[in-house]
Amino acid sequence: MTEVYVTGASMTPFGRFLEKSVKDLTREAVSEALADADLEVSDVEAAWFSNTTQGVLEGQTLVPGQMALRDMGFEGIPMANVENACASASTAFNMAYTAIRAGQCDIALAVGADKMYHADKARSFEIFDGAIDVHDREATFARLNALGDGVETPPEAVLPNGQRSPFMDIYANWAKFHMKNFGTTQKHLAHVASKNHFHSTLNPKSQYRDDISVEQVMGARLVSWPLTLPMCSPISDGAAAAILVSERMARKLGMGRAVRVAAAVMGTSVNREPDDLENHVTRRASKKAYEFAGFGPEDIHVAEVHDATAMGEIQQVENMGLCAFGEAGPAAERGETRLGGRVPVNPSGGLESKGHPIGATGLGQIYELVTQVRGEAGARQVEGARRAIAENGGGVYRFEEATCAITVLEGPAAA
Repeated sequence: MTEVYVTGASMTPFGRFLEKSVKDLTREAVSEALADADLEVSDVEAAWFSNTTQGVLEGQTLVPGQMALRDMGFEGIPMANVENACASASTAFNMAYTAIRAGQCDIALAVGADKMYHADKARSFEIFDGAIDVHDREATFARLNALGDGVETPPEAVLPNGQRSPFMDIYANWAKFHMKNFGTTQKHLAHVASKNHFHSTLNPKSQYRDDISVEQVMGARLVSWPLTLPMCSPISDGAAAAILVSERMARKLGMGRAVRVAAAVMGTSVNREPDDLENHVTRRASKKAYEFAGFGPEDIHVAEVHDATAMGEIQQVENMGLCAFGEAGPAAERGETRLGGRVPVNPSGGLESKGHPIGATGLGQIYELVTQVRGEAGARQVEGARRAIAENGGGVYRFEEATCAITVLEGPAAA
């Protein structure tokens, strides 16, 4: 089977773009990715399109990719639509990678686009309700709420669930579980959030670019204790894309900026007890990815992880072996995951600052890491970054994410 390379990657700015349609965002991202790869629409042999919100908010419940890409001139090629909750875009990338590995095509497009802003904000948040088993909702939340049993919660932390995603409550329960088992504190979460907000000041495509101190994070409006607003990702509009090619095609086009896909692995959760962390979906998928790549977490120079909240980063940094269980919070406090630290995490600003347009998020991570391992990230460049890992999770089943995608990239100097 052929090796697979990324020769083009792009990301629109993430933010609130009421004047732009899904088609507009798709066109912008795909055009930039093609230009980056020095290819034309007619060169692409297959395409995977990721979107999660358009059906709910606009009624385009079927074939959204065909509607967006045909208007750009794509025709006569296989096109498939991907929905995998917040992991949708990285799933599209994985499918394109798999098709090339299998010899079905030499040039493939993965693109994700979402518009989450709506005049009725409650409708935007309702989308997240579909990422939980609708036939088991009450039992699911009962299990998740029990994770925080024994953790003293301030009285003012019991707030009505107004206009917020139910996932903020889920992450709050995961945080309480971590506090109970490892001594993680709200201040640790604040260090993660403050670090990511600082990183975002160096990324012109971030939705928010405010440098927020640890004290400001701690004192901000409460969302769901222990999470304050700067610890939580916003809703977003945006798109991102990648052009993947076979090794034969990469050599034909030129290897100078080609980034090797060292591993692209997906997994689903298994039935486990909450404290059986070795069987967490991200832990299992990461181990498989490292085995496939031929190197381990100690060889990773930079990471992008799914920090829908600061707690998400703490969980996933540990699950991916970038530090021991219980150590991600203290590591953030010591500056180990900050630019200039031992292994910078979310130099893009992460979901907390860069933004989280669900159907584009995973490809936004891959764009950041492609930029990093090419040495083209400018002020946020991680020195010596050649091996990178992305983690992108989606949905919830029982105690954890329902699905997870891990992507490992190797830059031109290491390929």
